Amino acid sequence: MDLILELRQNKTIESYKRNDNEDVKTLEVTDSIIAAQTFVFYAAGYETSASTMTHLFYELAKNPDVQDKLITEIKEVLKRHNGEITYESLNDMTYLHQVFDETLRKYPIADVILRKAQVDYKLPGTDITLEKGTSVVLSTWGIHHDPKYYPNPEKFDPENFSPENEKKRHPCAYLPFGTGPRNCIGMRFAKLQSQVFIVKFLSKYRVEPSKSTPSEIKYDPMRVLLYSQGGLYLKVVRRDY
Repeated sequence: MDLILELRQNKTIESYKRNDNEDVKTLEVTDSIIAAQTFVFYAAGYETSASTMTHLFYELAKNPDVQDKLITEIKEVLKRHNGEITYESLNDMTYLHQVFDETLRKYPIADVILRKAQVDYKLPGTDITLEKGTSVVLSTWGIHHDPKYYPNPEKFDPENFSPENEKKRHPCAYLPFGTGPRNCIGMRFAKLQSQVFIVKFLSKYRVEPSKSTPSEIKYDPMRVLLYSQGGLYLKVVRRDY
């Protein structure tokens, strides 16, 4: 925010040349641009992680066997690390990473990835050529729910991300943060803060379905990000073991 305010005081961002020597025009920093960037900070930095955590705990409530296995791993790893949640202890929680990745596989927060063809490219096995400058829209949801890559894609199955199964798939069959040099800049931070919360929460509590927990989630089609209609309600139970 300090950087945006500084840019606002300077009124404009001076033009410069990119690495490809293409001129970039001067951008006037208006109130509308500041408002748009503030919204992006909120949506990308808060709403995405909150939505992912909601879906993760929803699936844990519906799949108590997965939740029990995850709680057991957390207890065992923290015991080896003197009860401390550190970067090293989180890295030792392999099943935690599988559960987290499977959540983003089944519930990708942003469905659309936008790219632009930099060169003419013929799609393999077709007569279709994407000409340079063509806008390309990729559906993350479509890829993540394709049985070609994920058998029984509607089932929440952390084993989709076991080391053995990951090796069988094309790396671009999993795109919750995009890919390439323009992937999500906050990917590592989002993973870290989410996993710290999961560990701290499941160290003391577990989740169960409540009377208001839906059997299936209905989404609001007017939302840019994945957002359930009517919310998701769960019962939080303090653990005594």
